[in-house]
Amino acid sequence: MSAPSVVWFRDDLRVADNPALHEAAQRGEPIVCLYILDDASSDIRPLGGAARWWLHHSLDTLASSLRDLGLDLTLRRGAASDVIDSVVAETGAKAVFWNRRYGEAERAVDAGIKSSLRAAGIEARSTQASLLFEPWTVLTGQGAPYRVFTPFYRSCLAQAEPRHPLPVDDEVSAFDGVTGDDLADWALLPTQPDWAGGLREAWVPGEKTALERLRAFLADELSSYVAEQDLPAQDATSGLSPYLRWGEISPFQVWHETRSFVASLDRRTSEGATAAEGASAFLRQLVWREFSYHLLFHWPQITHANMRPAFDDFPWSEPTDVVMEAWQMGRTGIPLVDAGMRELWQTGIMHNRVRMVVASFLVKNLRIDWREGERWFWDTLVDADPAANAVNWQWVAGSGVDAAPYFRVFNPELQATKFDPHREYIRRFVPDIDDETYPPPLVDLKESRKAALDAYASISKDRALGEPGA
Repeated sequence: MSAPSVVWFRDDLRVADNPALHEAAQRGEPIVCLYILDDASSDIRPLGGAARWWLHHSLDTLASSLRDLGLDLTLRRGAASDVIDSVVAETGAKAVFWNRRYGEAERAVDAGIKSSLRAAGIEARSTQASLLFEPWTVLTGQGAPYRVFTPFYRSCLAQAEPRHPLPVDDEVSAFDGVTGDDLADWALLPTQPDWAGGLREAWVPGEKTALERLRAFLADELSSYVAEQDLPAQDATSGLSPYLRWGEISPFQVWHETRSFVASLDRRTSEGATAAEGASAFLRQLVWREFSYHLLFHWPQITHANMRPAFDDFPWSEPTDVVMEAWQMGRTGIPLVDAGMRELWQTGIMHNRVRMVVASFLVKNLRIDWREGERWFWDTLVDADPAANAVNWQWVAGSGVDAAPYFRVFNPELQATKFDPHREYIRRFVPDIDDETYPPPLVDLKESRKAALDAYASISKDRALGEPGA
């Protein structure tokens, strides 16, 4: 058998529109499909519990999709550089392909592997798969990265149209004789206790489901998206965020499926016009995802450090176990906050409008460091995204590069009145709201808002907010 090509899967767990798999297929040589659970490389952040659950099922469905093409998925665990070296040595592979990642630690790992392979005379190629626009291609007129979303968005729209999705290559062959781990041995699923019942009810991971969700959303929800996207009781959003996070669908597929759907409509009708408006708003959200990754690429410290230096002096409160558990378990006595946190615990997801409310309550009403909230979301979200999670928390905290002003404090009661007026969402997740056991409010919203503004004023006077990213 001729020397194979290795396709290294990461956050791109799909066979359609997978450039790394496509390039390997074009060589006409046998393929080794490889996934590495890298919990050994320096600075690679371990996955949270909900993400591990999703990964297990996503790998299972990917293996099935590859088998349909006549390919096998090889699972290995360890430092990526060591595993790649081993697989190349075992198979005599002459080429390794992967799709790019954008975190600092991941880029360092990939650069080291690429350099080592090329030095050994082995072809190593990385390709664009998870972003519509590479971070180094969308820059200001001065050649600097954007720090504010709106001009970034306009610049993206001025770029060339994103490429069309690549087809599935079905004329491929597997390289035999490569051994790997058994997925069950990785123990990605919770067992003692098994807390994933709600996740199983809410989600079916995998590429097939992702495309079905997208097409159902376009057909059934797009025309009402603008009017209902902020209403948590309505099933008005796409539900694609975990599928995008794990690469079970690509942004190129989402972009062009949406554009094609709108092109098929008659915009002279009210339904066609509202669907076109919904498509514009929906794709804008896709570009928000791009913006988060551009920020991560240019300012990798955004995952753990305040982007506005003055916030290094902010007088955060001590995150006591009692307070943190009340927030985490949805027992704050603030109904909309509790509904969101219980939705997260039960389903591994939370409506975006409510995410802003619960985050604001933590960092402003409770004055707890945004990093505490980011860590909890990282462990409990099935769509725990290294870029969006940190960027969104810093946006709410006011410490990010394109942040809501710190004095913008979301009032959970007013937010509930505006976006859940009939309390459908609240009662769905907080059925005990009228029971004697439901706790009183953890803090007074008015007094805690004033305390937060006083704390903000103290750092504003003592030290200028400074240039974002300085």
